[in-house]
Amino acid sequence: MEHTEYVDLGRFETYIHYHFHDKHLLLEALSHSSYANEKRKTRNSNERLEFLGDSVLSIVVSEFLFHKYPNMPEGELTKLRASMVCEKALHVFAQEIHLGEFLLLGKGEEHTGGRERSSILADAFEAVIAAIFLDGGMDAAKRHILRFIPDNPGEKEPIGFQDYKTQLQEVVQKNPEEKVEYVLVSESGPDHDKAFKVEVCLNSNVIGTGVGHSKKAAEQLAAKEALSLMGYGKA
Repeated sequence: MEHTEYVDLGRFETYIHYHFHDKHLLLEALSHSSYANEKRKTRNSNERLEFLGDSVLSIVVSEFLFHKYPNMPEGELTKLRASMVCEKALHVFAQEIHLGEFLLLGKGEEHTGGRERSSILADAFEAVIAAIFLDGGMDAAKRHILRFIPDNPGEKEPIGFQDYKTQLQEVVQKNPEEKVEYVLVSESGPDHDKAFKVEVCLNSNVIGTGVGHSKKAAEQLAAKEALSLMGYGKA
């Protein structure tokens, strides 16, 4: 079969300590859009699974922190969660399970270092979470996620991350009638080197712009610029 010629699913399953009933879910989770585009008739990309996995990851980490720190204020919980589910953190988690070795990439992405690219690994990590969730339910997904969470995350520094979006939200919340919105303005470049441009708007007025290799990164950079223009922090 064409699927197993490219990736050793059994070896990856030993790394994640989960064996799939439906191997096609795992294959989809490992299929980057560049590969799916080349195999258009036979393969979906992992983008839809990434969307679902992002939500599953968020609820599991939120529940963990809620019970772990019963006296921690909402704002601090939000910051701590953000540090644990950001791209840089997920990149580290993906490396722990050797995820890059098993990705299905298009030729262009393969030749330009896609297996080590932070945004690709973070997205695939979320897609694998969704695949486990769909295959084995929330309990299986929860067990998988909690393997990567330190016992006392509040005592550790975030993994090289500043959550500019949360910082901006805290500034804006001082005026309850204000509303922040992130708008994807453009998406350009080949699959192996995508560039996303995002604008952050305050009451429909653009207050910052960011460009990154993922939508999440672009949103963070837009928020960073907005904070700088508003006189908060350093850009």
